[in-house]
Amino acid sequence: MTMLTSGRPAASGASDPDPVNLWFCPNDDLTPGIAATLASHWLDENEQEVAGRFLFERDRRQYLVAHALVRRVLALETGIPEAEAVIWRSSRGRPFLQTPAGGLPRGGDALDFNLSHANAYNLLGVSRGLRIGVDVERLDRGERGLANIIATFSPEEQSWIGGAAPGRTRDRRALRLWTLKEAYSKARGLGLGLPFDSFAFTLAEDRGVLAFRPPVDDSAACWRFLEIEPVPEVLAAVAVEVDAGHVPAVHLHHGFPWGRAAPRRLVLQETVGV
Repeated sequence: MTMLTSGRPAASGASDPDPVNLWFCPNDDLTPGIAATLASHWLDENEQEVAGRFLFERDRRQYLVAHALVRRVLALETGIPEAEAVIWRSSRGRPFLQTPAGGLPRGGDALDFNLSHANAYNLLGVSRGLRIGVDVERLDRGERGLANIIATFSPEEQSWIGGAAPGRTRDRRALRLWTLKEAYSKARGLGLGLPFDSFAFTLAEDRGVLAFRPPVDDSAACWRFLEIEPVPEVLAAVAVEVDAGHVPAVHLHHGFPWGRAAPRRLVLQETVGV
């Protein structure tokens, strides 16, 4: 079993690393019948069991679309058929693709991926030789749980949020920080095991990370971040661990990947460590 390490991409003589691919897929891109059919053919025994436990159909559908998306994208990226991909989880629940003994059918560095979903929207990030974390949230969640979320942030972040007018402006600031923190902690493989007040972001007024104060066991120079709004009122963030001299491009794909439509090209932002 081969696990992706948090090292840098293997030296291959190529001037540019493979791009980071993001796939944003609304649940509506697959009808319930098609999602169920794909899942019945592609999902493994454990995934089928998990899907069967949901009490509400909307939650089951979310699970089926998200996991069908993962297997379809991994097939496109690696050449491993959807039903044959072996996905396992770390002790903290982070998923990994098991690399076959002979390597990936299409070659290349080990692959890392990360999935997030929120109320009918799914975001999947895939990278080669680099750790990646993603998160997606809907602004129309209102103030549900936001006070508890904000209380976990650093003092300077709480102050920045508090400086905004109550309502949508303040909610947007909170959720921008939340998605970035989730993406970073997921890329580290720590999830909620990493205290959210142990690191902090300084954000531009509209969009963009200006500075990053990492936890004491990490370096800001290793990370690049990206904020996107793939559709109105849906916020997403991406964290990628990089080699400063070989920063990959980002390709954003929209919809369920039946094929490879031309993606939107984005840039991972350089940030200042504080």
